[in-house]
Amino acid sequence: MNAPSAIPLSGWADAQLTALAVLTGSRGIAALSGATLLGERAALNGFSIPGRVSAGGGCQLFEAREGHVALNLARPDDRELLPALFGDATVDGDDDEAIASRLRQERAEEIVAKGRELGLAIACLDEQPVSPALAVTARGIATIPASRRPLVVDLSSLWAGPLAAHLIGLAGAEVIKIESRNRPDMMRAGDPALFARLNQHKANVAFDLRDPPDRDALVALIRRADIVIEASRPRALLQLGIDADALVREVPGLVWVTITGHGITGDAAQWTGFGDDCSVAGGLSAALFAATGTIGFGGDACADPLTGILAARAALEQRQRGTGARLILSMSAVVAEALKVERNTYANALDRTLQRWAAGRGQPFPALAARPTGPVAALGADNAAWLTQCPTC
Repeated sequence: MNAPSAIPLSGWADAQLTALAVLTGSRGIAALSGATLLGERAALNGFSIPGRVSAGGGCQLFEAREGHVALNLARPDDRELLPALFGDATVDGDDDEAIASRLRQERAEEIVAKGRELGLAIACLDEQPVSPALAVTARGIATIPASRRPLVVDLSSLWAGPLAAHLIGLAGAEVIKIESRNRPDMMRAGDPALFARLNQHKANVAFDLRDPPDRDALVALIRRADIVIEASRPRALLQLGIDADALVREVPGLVWVTITGHGITGDAAQWTGFGDDCSVAGGLSAALFAATGTIGFGGDACADPLTGILAARAALEQRQRGTGARLILSMSAVVAEALKVERNTYANALDRTLQRWAAGRGQPFPALAARPTGPVAALGADNAAWLTQCPTC
């Protein structure tokens, strides 16, 4: 594994991409670098190296009693939960200074636990992930690997899952992106440049998941897939009548990838997690503090691209074994694993990378080699092509 570049943890990402390129023989994957994928959103949007406010601006690191807290307020409704978080209806959720003042009065572990109960994406600077980076919860039926082009059904949104599906597509798979007609992927409108980069060359099928015939059609399409990628809470899938473990056991060779913030065991299954706060929960900001004495974010939501890369590799390795399985990835634990590997491989080089990163605060992200963006399908553009192929639809 090569020494890390100027973006923290890109050395680990390089090693995963190299293994993926060897596994698949894909020239497209071989041409990628870890730094490219970790810095892609920042490059597309002109972000700067962050300090206590994340590169995308949605997450902040706040001082609390006995520690620091990363609080992600990127969703429109998050700030409406802050009066409940502090137990005070007078708290102005739009006043960051007031939020900082209140957090300084709260114990870090206690406020994080309360925030997670409320559904906020929140993390402690020095916490330890509660789940492994990659786990298997169901084993499926063995099948002889088909010679046909593998079919991927991408039920995920935002960054990690779509990146995984994109990488598998670069390895030659046919990818169908699934979106809700009522609630499309938020990145489609929120970050169209990154959406296009991650979802290029994918077919697009849109369903109304509140409609029973549409749900039946989705399950029928899933039953034709070789790989399914999703990032839903377990309860959300079951409410739609989709039992991932049962499908893995019933459909020969089906590889099901579930991407989570913190795993699906116990209370962590209900915790909300996004790239920036999961990076903190995985220890990256703590490592930055240990190496530099400064509090800040160690990248741009790097838990997302790191997890997307590992998810693609794990899915394709599992498919090559010819046995179905459900693979559960924890974004916070993926960051912790990447840190552990880089620390064990080249501790001094990692510290130097973190020191250079901290010294560049406020400057543009490191320059990256550009890569092209291909055609992006409109919402539901391929419904006719794919749903008419399904005999039970």
